[in-house]
Amino acid sequence: MNRVEYDTEGVLFNIQRYSLHDGPGIRTIPFFKGCPLACKWCSNPESQHPQPELIYKKNDCIHCGKCIDACKQHALSTSNPFFIDRARCIQCGDCTRVCPTQALEIKGKRMTVAEVMRELQKEENLFRRSGGGITLSGGEPLAQPDFARELLKACKSKGWHTAIETTGYTTKEVIEDVFPWIDLALTDIKAINPLLHEQNTGVNNSRILENIMRISFITKVIVRIPVIPGVNDNPEEIRAIAEFAKLLSGVDTIHLLPYHTFGENKYNLLGRIYPMGDAHTQPTEKIENLKKLIESLGFHCHIGG
Repeated sequence: MNRVEYDTEGVLFNIQRYSLHDGPGIRTIPFFKGCPLACKWCSNPESQHPQPELIYKKNDCIHCGKCIDACKQHALSTSNPFFIDRARCIQCGDCTRVCPTQALEIKGKRMTVAEVMRELQKEENLFRRSGGGITLSGGEPLAQPDFARELLKACKSKGWHTAIETTGYTTKEVIEDVFPWIDLALTDIKAINPLLHEQNTGVNNSRILENIMRISFITKVIVRIPVIPGVNDNPEEIRAIAEFAKLLSGVDTIHLLPYHTFGENKYNLLGRIYPMGDAHTQPTEKIENLKKLIESLGFHCHIGG
């Protein structure tokens, strides 16, 4: 039954427009909140918690004190290391409504499929002219499976190309329920070594690898490898991932995603310490050598998304 449940609700933290990556053509990307992994290098830490959460932009604060007076939970104080006592904060948003500089902001918004579609339809002509469409990202979209499924069904009813960026950490039932509505899956593989994977993401990878195999028999898959210093930026681990990709159905392309620090400041906004503080971006030559290794195994390989 293909009827779309437009009242289905989920939590997004951003809708990014005019993306030239993450699938063909010009794309719009709804970013889902919530992720079962806790990758140390995550560039969207605001995506990890499933519910809306308060962020504090210290550089925008003029120290007027209006937010402190407005907070009934007494969660805000200059004596707190990151200003917000998150054990007290209930994400009510009272402080954000009185902040004159928007230094305080609730990241994440509960929306219905109908509300999201009203936003996505603004770029409909661009999708058709460029061969683009929608890419669900996050966070992990499959952590909100009903919302993801209904949003994808709504997009397909418009004839749009649909893609998803996923860790693959979900259940067999969710995959069978959601992936018939997906044209392209961009699946991250961080490591084959299960201990290495768990130490750096918080979860074992057995379910992930099984599910990526399952997904490859349902829709087109591009394997993506975030290349992380001290984790998998070596020929042995990259080769192991590529050898696994050979077992997947119809996979001929692997993307290498070099480590970057673009999300580092977001940890401060959330009152958290950046876990990769000692890491450095890899030399271009190193990434190029890993690209050649993957190509030698018979894959097309691109650097970047």
